Amino acid sequence: MKTISPVFVALALVLGCAQAAKDGGGGGTSEPRPVAEGAESKVPPASTPVAAASTPAREPGAALVFDPPKDWVVGTPTSSMRKAQYRLPRAAGDAEDAECVVYFFGDMGGGNVEANIDRWCSQFEQPDGRDSKSVLERSERTVSGMAVHDVKLSGTYVAETAPGSGERVNKPGFELRVAIVASDHGDYFVKLVGPAATVRHHDAAFRDFIGRVH
Repeated sequence: MKTISPVFVALALVLGCAQAAKDGGGGGTSEPRPVAEGAESKVPPASTPVAAASTPAREPGAALVFDPPKDWVVGTPTSSMRKAQYRLPRAAGDAEDAECVVYFFGDMGGGNVEANIDRWCSQFEQPDGRDSKSVLERSERTVSGMAVHDVKLSGTYVAETAPGSGERVNKPGFELRVAIVASDHGDYFVKLVGPAATVRHHDAAFRDFIGRVH
């Protein structure tokens, strides 16, 4: 019998493995073949997060938009300074509804924050005789890129029945909520006043109402 050289056997094995790799058969270490141009890939695309819808930027100088809660009754503004007004249904036990009015006096109108706070404090008296400013609550936040000053006050409501009339109402147990929204074309004054239980009932809705201004 003819003896086969070990060198010949080793060379045959190497050539056989090289041909198998070229044909794509066997072996987990062979490189994947490139997908022909235009052919559909069998590899599923990587999932990508869906971008959240962004709120369109408000056009500079555009009037603010206020979206009232569904249970607020939309009224007809009684003057040009009132951009919107709403009646807020009374809570159980209260004798009347509350009212929310959006005032806008133009880019230079309405006075500054401190002057308005002084005026609102003058519209309330405290049962114990204290200055209403001593029980005033105030805070600040940012809504749609605009500074907002929030004010809370309670006591006996003694505002004039009409500006300059000298006649005042007398309504114990009332509360006030005001938000001053500093827009790029002037301040908006959003004033909510009414019986305490009714105002507190709508408190969260009022805050959300201001928080959605755009």
